[in-house]
Amino acid sequence: MFVRREKETAFSLHVASDVQKIRHVVLRDRPPVLKASYAIPDLPPPGVEETPAVLRALAQAHRHLAELKGRAAAIPNQGILIDTLALQEAKASSEIENIVTTQDELFQANAFPENPASPAAKEVARYADALRQGFAMQRHLDGLLTNNMIISMFQILKRTHEEFRNTPGTALKNDQTGEMVYVPPQEGDAVRRLMGALERFINDDDASDLDPLVKMAIVHHQFESIHPFSDGNGRLGRIINVLYLTHSGLLDVPVLYLSRWITGRKGEYYRLLQAVRDRKGAADAWEAWLLYMIRGVGETAKGTLALIEGMRVLMADYKQRIRGEHPKIYSQDLLNNMFRHPYTRIDYVEKELRVSRPTATKYLDTLAAAGFLDKQRIGRNNYYMNQQLVALFVEGAV
Repeated sequence: MFVRREKETAFSLHVASDVQKIRHVVLRDRPPVLKASYAIPDLPPPGVEETPAVLRALAQAHRHLAELKGRAAAIPNQGILIDTLALQEAKASSEIENIVTTQDELFQANAFPENPASPAAKEVARYADALRQGFAMQRHLDGLLTNNMIISMFQILKRTHEEFRNTPGTALKNDQTGEMVYVPPQEGDAVRRLMGALERFINDDDASDLDPLVKMAIVHHQFESIHPFSDGNGRLGRIINVLYLTHSGLLDVPVLYLSRWITGRKGEYYRLLQAVRDRKGAADAWEAWLLYMIRGVGETAKGTLALIEGMRVLMADYKQRIRGEHPKIYSQDLLNNMFRHPYTRIDYVEKELRVSRPTATKYLDTLAAAGFLDKQRIGRNNYYMNQQLVALFVEGAV
């Protein structure tokens, strides 16, 4: 039985390269005679140590995370952060897989899922859906992060009924050179056994006395090395990153989008990930990996903190101005709608404020005429963009 504790955390990612793209392939044109290239260790791995350098990095990261957790709680409606920042994590995570979309396309796809602006935007929106669903399931399970949850998120992400891979022949291959970069465990029984051990390590208090961020980095590496799915392991792993922070109690809501840190440092990420494997879990290889991930958490927490503070200030400004200039339409629910949906629409206001369609239309048209929103049209539908909120995300991305 799993035991919940106050601090634990986890990560995961995919495999690609800054210069050379590496992809998951299933070799079907010849008998699957591949042998796993890395002996995945028991947990916790024997080479992991909390060195003085690691302890210093941990102190910094925990301080920034604690500040982020407190500041996020000051936003009146936590759903605003989950909805808006989930999209930013989805965007940054997908860019690592060369699935690139603009902020404009992303918010349009979220507002009009039936008519996405591009295939890439549709892919990114599914990532955000999987993350939100995973967090909802996690709350229902009192914070646990289980394999059934991970499989459910994978099925949302890839629109499939598949589960853990069961067929030999999987490898990670360099697209340009044809070189076999990494061969994960091949047999379905091995994948399920290793994922079962990982699930226990994530959720069992007695599994390790390591700092939760150290444990997070271990889980991250272990998941990517198991490579349990036929596709989408990188993006799914990065969803696990965010949810593990909430599982551990380091954050209340999944608002740290670590993928931005990795997007800007892909070469270093993949080099350190593979170095642990190539050097058979040597202590110095593990230390370099831990430092990369822990520092990433601290730096990302600082950036996310700045973004949340910008949202808080903008919300306060809108609240004062709308309440003063348009008191007949002002409500906290209307303000929340404008920040939960950077591209909002009439039926969102109608549903969330429980008002008639003419009333919802009047509210949004009034706000657009006053310059709070920008009214635009897609097909037969109008949408209303919170330009200043979108600008915050664009500036943050830069």
